[in-house]
Amino acid sequence: MLFSPRGELLPAAVLAWVHGAGLSPQIVATGDELLDVALRSRPRLVIFDARGESGESELFAACARLKSDSFTGIVPAVVLVDDAAAMFDRALASGADEVLRHGVSELETEQRLHLLLRRSDRDANVHPSTRLPGTVEIEAEIARRMTGGERFGVCYADLDHFKEYNDRYSYFDGDRVIRLLAKLLHDVVKGMCGERGFVGHIGGDDFIFIIPVDSVNDVCAEIVTVFDLMVPYQYSEQDQRAGYFFGKDRRGQLHRVPLMTLSIGVVTNERRHFTSAGQVSELATEMKGYAKTLAGSVYTVDRRTESTDSGDVPTPPRPPRAISVIDES
Repeated sequence: MLFSPRGELLPAAVLAWVHGAGLSPQIVATGDELLDVALRSRPRLVIFDARGESGESELFAACARLKSDSFTGIVPAVVLVDDAAAMFDRALASGADEVLRHGVSELETEQRLHLLLRRSDRDANVHPSTRLPGTVEIEAEIARRMTGGERFGVCYADLDHFKEYNDRYSYFDGDRVIRLLAKLLHDVVKGMCGERGFVGHIGGDDFIFIIPVDSVNDVCAEIVTVFDLMVPYQYSEQDQRAGYFFGKDRRGQLHRVPLMTLSIGVVTNERRHFTSAGQVSELATEMKGYAKTLAGSVYTVDRRTESTDSGDVPTPPRPPRAISVIDES
């Protein structure tokens, strides 16, 4: 989208980049029109043509309005300015993400605009609370490992009794627990797997981490062990000593709510051939659901082969602490 009070065309270098990026420019001339379009469709980026404008121009006010709204603020804002330093400073003060001065080379213009979109995509694809990659990056990472022929495990981690914790304490405390879990997952995965490990945040108390197959048992065991050591300190002394608190169910009936535990469902491509990230997600969700039926903090590993994909998940004998393996070989 182009904000141009005078309706002028973009500089040749910027226009060439816009068309090369497959974008269709739409011209608006007022702040109200800009916000109306941005709120309805959220453009890929907005270019503000401030060449020849004064410091008090409506253009800078429109840029500030765009960046101040929580929905449209994520849209990258580029301001084109003349050489005057005051205009450059005014553009930055209005919230611009990039400022292009008159006379910048075509190559530099293309590179800076390309980097702007890349930064924007990266910021849009991370969870604002944990700063971990979101679902788009998770799916891309799974696809990358499938394409590369790696042997990997996708681990779906989910908190048990988190809603009841939020209800008893507060969303502020709940968010703190989410951040603690995110840090735990990140530190263990990166500490044990280095660059071969990936941690993503689906949302809420749901996380995905992707690790080499040969690291699954060690990483998951470390995570559930540390989590169980950490979680009691998120409760009051009274609840810690009791090991539970009384909460209300959906019918308003009081019942005992144990301290939070962590359930991790794991699927690997050791005995399966995955064809899509969606298939992996479906199986990981199934395994996470099975893990949540078990007591305590556990991880469950699916070791079934392709021929046993259908049907109910069998319940195996419980192995040693924190491990449950589904195996039909």
